[in-house]
This record gives sequence, structure tokens and C-alpha cells, in this order.
Amino acid sequence: MSGEPSVRLVQQADYQFAIYYNEERDPIYGDEPPPLGKSQGATPSQFLLAGVANCLSDSLLFALRKFKQNPEPIETKASCEIGRNAENRLRILAINVEIRIGVPGNTLDNLERVLAQFQDFCTVSSSVSLGIPVNVTVIDSKGAKLYPAV
Repeated sequence: MSGEPSVRLVQQADYQFAIYYNEERDPIYGDEPPPLGKSQGATPSQFLLAGVANCLSDSLLFALRKFKQNPEPIETKASCEIGRNAENRLRILAINVEIRIGVPGNTLDNLERVLAQFQDFCTVSSSVSLGIPVNVTVIDSKGAKLYPAV
């Protein structure tokens, strides 16, 4: 990764912001749901989930490709638990990520080794997990749970 990642937000209306991640591309949009906003974009919590899930998916794909394995297509779902802290303020209490690979796990070489370490190379989830538990599950195309080991 070169340089320091950055974004630029420009308020559109109320709580909706255009988010520029690359000045040469169209922005993506963030917004709050009613009653604050109009749901005209992803919420900040959804952006956090997307960042964690995307980074974990990238890390798993990179680790498998290092061993010349093809797990595609990969589909990842992320959700979070929101609750109140001691000061009664809403917080993300946990993030749950489910990564589904597009092939049976038993067809991939070095899978056990990859699963044991791929999370350590995910910059985003490793950083976020210092304050929010990130629970990861990996499932293969036949529905077998590969990670965490049963």
C-alpha cells in the first residue's frame, strides 16, 4: 500500500455525505437512517463492517493465492451487535464476519496453514479488534465450517 489512505467527505444534505476515496471516480454516499437522515447511502456502521469484511476477504484470498489455490468466488457477509455502554451510549459491541469460499475446502492445499494465519495480515480487522471483538467464520461451498475449527 503506498501513501496514507484518505477520504474526503462533502455534505450533500442533512446527514448525507459524498465520500471521495479517489478524486478521479464518482463518490460513494453515506447517510443515516430516519429520523436523522433519509437512508440515501450506507451508514457509518455499514462502512466499518465493509472495511473489516473486505480486508478479511482480501487477506484470505491473498494467502490462498500464495499457495496457488483458487477459492473463488468468495462471498462475505458481516453484521454487528449494537448495544449501550456504561454511559448509555450506543456502541458496536462485536462484529461477526462469515466468509464463504466457492470451492470445497478439501480441494485446497495448505488450507489449515492459511486459516491459522490469514487474519493476522488483515490491517483493518487487526486494528479494529483491539477495541471491538471480530468473530470470523469461514465456510466452504458445501456448507462445511472450516474456521474456526470444530
